[in-house]
Amino acid sequence: MLRWMKKSNQNDSDAYTSTIDGMKKVYKKFVRPLEELYRYQEFYSPLLTDSDFDAPPTVMLLGQYSTGKTTFIKYLLETDYPGLRIGPEPTTDKFVAIMHGEQDQIIPGNALVVDQRHPYKVLTRFGNNFLQRFEAAVIKNPVLQGLNLLDTPGVLAGAKQTVNRGYDFTGVVKWFADRVDMIVMLFDAHKLDISDEFSQTILACKGNDTKIRIVLNKADKVTNQQLMRVYGALMWSLGKVLGTPEVARVYIGSFWDQPYTNDENRKLFEMEEEDLFKDIQSVPRGAIIRKLNDLIKRSRLAKTHAYIIAHLKNEMPAVFGKEAKQKQLINNLPAIFEQIQRATGLPAGDFPNVQEFSESLKKCDFSKFKPMNQGLVDALDKMISTELPRLMAQVPQDQEVFHEDYMKNLNKREGGALYDQDTTPFGVGTTLDILNAPVPVNDYQYEFEQLGPGADGKINGTQAKGPMQDSKLPNSTLKRIWALGDIDKDGKLDIREFAIVKHLVKLKLDGHELPVEVPKIWLEGLEIDDYRR
Repeated sequence: MLRWMKKSNQNDSDAYTSTIDGMKKVYKKFVRPLEELYRYQEFYSPLLTDSDFDAPPTVMLLGQYSTGKTTFIKYLLETDYPGLRIGPEPTTDKFVAIMHGEQDQIIPGNALVVDQRHPYKVLTRFGNNFLQRFEAAVIKNPVLQGLNLLDTPGVLAGAKQTVNRGYDFTGVVKWFADRVDMIVMLFDAHKLDISDEFSQTILACKGNDTKIRIVLNKADKVTNQQLMRVYGALMWSLGKVLGTPEVARVYIGSFWDQPYTNDENRKLFEMEEEDLFKDIQSVPRGAIIRKLNDLIKRSRLAKTHAYIIAHLKNEMPAVFGKEAKQKQLINNLPAIFEQIQRATGLPAGDFPNVQEFSESLKKCDFSKFKPMNQGLVDALDKMISTELPRLMAQVPQDQEVFHEDYMKNLNKREGGALYDQDTTPFGVGTTLDILNAPVPVNDYQYEFEQLGPGADGKINGTQAKGPMQDSKLPNSTLKRIWALGDIDKDGKLDIREFAIVKHLVKLKLDGHELPVEVPKIWLEGLEIDDYRR
């Protein structure tokens, strides 16, 4: 477990060993008692548990079917996850939480929601039909050490929209949207139409605008001129659906490991990919402040909720006319909110949505509400003014520790597409016969000599970059190929290393996966011992 998540061994309940530890303590001591007294969970979201604070940050992918969501995840991980299926039809019909583990496995939804280590217990409210469409895919991958990914069913279009999924799809999306750290919405450059169901899905993410990132995928399938028109059409469509003057950041590219169909925008794709990957890398760093921010918002809402419930209780008659008075109070809710606001000085933005709150009140018996407990409210105010600033002061230190731990895992050869290794010139599998035969070095001799090797018999990264990019493979794939082929890690290639690099390029272009390490038979004849000294 990452250092910032470690539990305290100290007996001093006021000592916070980490921001997460502090949030757990202040929630249990100051916020939860108020929520329980005034039935907060019946109006908003369930009471929090330790798993809600300990859970790794999550990136959720949304999009219509065949926009490349699952392929995008495979591109990030540079491997399949258990249960992965990719195709032009709607292949992903489940919500799949992809997480790190020592052993590859699939955990069904019903088993997942009863596991106290995961914050999914509340999902039982969406019923068994949903739980049969929810699972976790566990895989050992450095990208997932400190970050979860959430694959979602392809949003339906056309006549398929009338098909009943059997559960509240937009409700599930909203639940996840409120809790994840980043929402990546993928669009296909060839299919920009936004279906009714996708419009509802986007609207379900409202209130989480700062989390949304837009990805215009498969952009290599169109020309430069067409791409400009597609981008403009996408911005126009999103503006209509989101209804905001500003649109989320849009990343343009082709996020898979196959050669670009049209590489005239290659430089743009490379820069966009680098920006997006840096954005995703920053998610673990920002997870702590996001959780603290959510706790502050929840605390303010819990305080406002307490005043509302106590006011409604105070207005109820002692014996007769309870039902009529309750209906009158619900109908007069906007005026009651204004009255409470004037009396308490609470900001208007801290009050809940009138219509949604009214619907929840209709299920309640006001006479069973509790009167105002000013002591709990005062304790909450003190927590907001004293304890939360203490936690805020600790955030930068914990962020650095968390980021350091996460990047340490990524900066390995197997660190997925987020792997960062500046010694390659691209820094800004399967068992096959080719893996079991020596590399034909002589086949690449002429091309190597044309590149003009130096006095040491080697070419540098600049010399090798052009011929490798001629393959039209994305830079993240070429980066891995370089890391495999540069046996002595000196940033240069001799003829034998160059032959290995070209052989790996050929392997990839033939549609095969890259090996985790260079096959031993390829290294025969190379002075590996000299390299490793």
